[in-house]
Order: sequence, then structure tokens, then C-alpha cells
Amino acid sequence: MIRVLGKGITAQAIKNSFDDVILYDDSDFKNYDLNSNDITVVSPGIPPSNEMVKKSKNIQSDYDLLAEEMPFSIWISGTNGKTTTTQMIQHLLGDKGSISGGNIGTPVSLLDRKAPIWILETSSFTFHYTNIAKPNLYILLPISEDHISWHGSYEEYKRAKLKPLAMMLEGEIAIIPEEFKDYPTSAYKITYRSSDDLCRIFDIEKERIKFNEPFLLDSLLALASKKIIFDEVDYEKIDSFTIDEHKIEEFKDKDNRLWINDSKATNIDATINALTPYLDKKIYLIVGGDDKGTNIEPLFEYVKTFDIEIFAVGTNYERVISYCKKYDISYCESKILKEAVQSIHLKHSTNSVAILSPAASSLDQFTSYAVRGKEFKEFVSQLSLN
Repeated sequence: MIRVLGKGITAQAIKNSFDDVILYDDSDFKNYDLNSNDITVVSPGIPPSNEMVKKSKNIQSDYDLLAEEMPFSIWISGTNGKTTTTQMIQHLLGDKGSISGGNIGTPVSLLDRKAPIWILETSSFTFHYTNIAKPNLYILLPISEDHISWHGSYEEYKRAKLKPLAMMLEGEIAIIPEEFKDYPTSAYKITYRSSDDLCRIFDIEKERIKFNEPFLLDSLLALASKKIIFDEVDYEKIDSFTIDEHKIEEFKDKDNRLWINDSKATNIDATINALTPYLDKKIYLIVGGDDKGTNIEPLFEYVKTFDIEIFAVGTNYERVISYCKKYDISYCESKILKEAVQSIHLKHSTNSVAILSPAASSLDQFTSYAVRGKEFKEFVSQLSLN
């Protein structure tokens, strides 16, 4: 028997793929056998502080269920950019028969086990519960503070991201940030500090790639993956990739003013990356939401010297304002996204840029970052000058 804690997408996929599966959530706790030694798969959204998790034995992830059947697999993780990097690798390797899934798209339990390559975006939540499965090629983007309320500390978050290295074998490869060069693993480590390092290591011509940072790093990691496996650098293919909505998505209103939809930015590093191309302009920045207990202060320390005004929204708007005051940054107490857009509208010009890059989750006021981004674009489209 397989017990699954949770009844969401991951749990339903397991139930559809394996025999003798029972799903549980907190409402079923009274029927939960605390002494059972059955395999217990924890859905990635359930934190280790959950009572059923704390009282369970033989805990695994859905990846562990497929450890013996998993084909050659590339796992991608990190704080920012893992979705885009996963999509880019699939874009490059699709003609080699690869398929992608994991944290985005198709749950691993529903992936075709006959496919030659699996490309898996993998979250720190899944890593926390994974004890058997491992990647053949591990791509780790830079790590910064995130999901602290789930993991309990930044150290635990980092430990989860690095966990696959301990399970990898000789002959397997990990591309990881240089700060983790001493982390023990049997895999061959390739370390990097910047995009330039990756270009040098893999003999990639940066000027032939259309993407700028932060997407340049994603594209280089994707190209490196293909070069490792097939010894090919496909510039034409990577340049044909299209970035998803809600990631540093530029658009203009009817008065030709520039707006940036970066709703996907749910932590401060993503927001800093989004601001970088526009630091020579006056910036109107919308910040706030559910920051998941992370330390957001470094964002304000970073922007304090630039020509910027912050519009505070979401449940952490008071924290945002407190840091604006500490670092003497102009701010507006907007509380909700629509009000922020309307306030910016009164100040914005063709020489400035307005950016939604919240450095926080959307779940305090929206059902997803995509919904937040769509509403932002809708609010802008409704603006009219007096």
C-alpha cells in the first residue's frame, strides 16, 4: 500500500499511476494509522511541521516512487529562473525525445517512462522528502532566501536545494554556483559565478544569444545541458525560444508609457534582476504581497541610491513602508494593486518605467502570480488621461 499525504495534483497523479493508493489530508487524521510502515508519500505543498508528517514513518517523495524506472534525468532547481531554464532545455532537447514535468506541467507519476530523457523542474519542497531518487545531470541556479516559513530557516532551504548532490554517483554531473564548490558529492562538479564563466567553460559565444540577464543565465545553462549530453551548441534553436508571460514582460499603454509585468518575481533577487536593465530611468515599483517570512530588507538597501518610488501593496505593505522609511525611499501606501496602478498613472511619463515586481507571493490577494499579472495588465489597459 502507498499512503499519500495530500489530495492535490501530485496525489491524484500517484493514485492514477499506482495500485493500492490511499489519499489523506488533515480531515482524515482520525483514521490515520500512526504505526504504519507503509510507504508514505508527502505532497510537496505539505510542510514538515504538519502533524501527519511528523508522526509518519517511511516518508518518500513521488520522485522516489519512480527511482528505479526513471530514465536519464535532468533536474533543475534554484530560487529564480528554474521554470524558464526547464522550458529552455526542453525546447533544445525536444527533438531528442525528451519530455518535461515535475514542479511544472506534468507530475512525474504521469510522465512516459519510455521517454529517453526527463527534464524536471524540482522544488525544495520535493527535495526535502526525496531520499532515493537522483538526477543524472543537476542544474542548480543561484540560491537566495525563499520559502523560510515552509522550511523553518534559510539553512534548511539551502540544505534541501543541495540534497541531490549527496545522492549522485561518479560519472554524473552537477552544474552549481561556485559558493557550493566544496559541497561533498561523487558527481563531477562544474561551478560558476556568472554567465561569463559558463561561456568560458562551455565555449559558448555570448554575443550570438539574444537574451539579456536574467534570461541569459537560463539560456546558457540550457545550452550547457545540450553540450554535455550531445556535444552541440544550438544558437538558432535557443534564440527561437519565447519567454512566458509575467516575467519582465514589457508593454506600453495607449500613451506610449512603458510598463513591466514581472508578477512572477516572488522574492527579492527576482525583483533586483528585473530592475537592473532600467536603473538609468525613473522607476515606479510596485512591491508587496505574502513574503513568506523572508528577509526583504536587502531589496531596499539595494535600491536606495536609485531614482525610485515604491508603491506598497499586499499583506506586508507595512513592512515595505517601514523599510522605505529606514532607507529614505519615496513611497506610496497603495495596499491594493489597482490603487497602485492608478497612483502611478498620475506620475508616469515616456521617460520613466512602471514595474510590477512584488518580491512576494501573490496568494494574499490573488489565486496565482499569473492572475496578479493579468489583472495588472488589465488595470493599465483601463487607464485614461484626463
